[in-house]
Amino acid sequence: QGEWSGPAGGAARRQEELTPGVVFVGHLPRGLFEPQLREYFGQFGTVTRLRLSRSKKTGGSKGYAFIEFESDDVAKIVADTMNNYLFSERLLKCQFMPPEKVHENLFKNCDKIFRKPSQPAVRRYNRIRSLVEKARMTKRLLHKERLLRKKLAEKGLEYDFPGFVSLKANVHNDMLENDPTPVCTPAVLERRKAAQMGDDTEDDEVTFRLPSASVKNAVQRPKKQSRQRPSLEKQKQT
Repeated sequence: QGEWSGPAGGAARRQEELTPGVVFVGHLPRGLFEPQLREYFGQFGTVTRLRLSRSKKTGGSKGYAFIEFESDDVAKIVADTMNNYLFSERLLKCQFMPPEKVHENLFKNCDKIFRKPSQPAVRRYNRIRSLVEKARMTKRLLHKERLLRKKLAEKGLEYDFPGFVSLKANVHNDMLENDPTPVCTPAVLERRKAAQMGDDTEDDEVTFRLPSASVKNAVQRPKKQSRQRPSLEKQKQT
């Protein structure tokens, strides 16, 4: 007897004959992540695996992804149809990837739910640092600057630049100028005393401050006399 080839047997053979195909999708607009990509490209065929390239530090999308379809024929159709397709003011770039160019670890851990990094690099760089950490950072920057100047001098390059030392001095001076509290160090107090003594010895004249013209007029202007009304008895006598 020959092998029975019913509907189930034909479907099984077709399932075995399918070869998966991978499509590279670039120039992705913002807001397209794994769920949106799987839903959109699932219209063409069954999407088996999907890998959206993300930054390890910030967790943001890099703008390109790799999509694996159940059939390589579907993948080729998607690459031809969606290439240079205007999507959200972006021209998508789709390219079919041959099996030999697909890395074996391309879709590693692609089935796991993406979780944003708890402490991205931006938050770690912009965090509020203590005085000890600021001093350590300043020391490290100055050390790197000294090494750079030393290398330039060894190579005979006469290149002068302000660097972190002058920047640190300028910041310190600006802080002193903008500080509303007066500086009361012993050296500053001695300079103030010397300046006051010098002013007293040089200027022996006594000056009087005269009032302004408006004040003089206000003093010399007589007061207005109140107008007296005649009484009723005087009017009757007349």
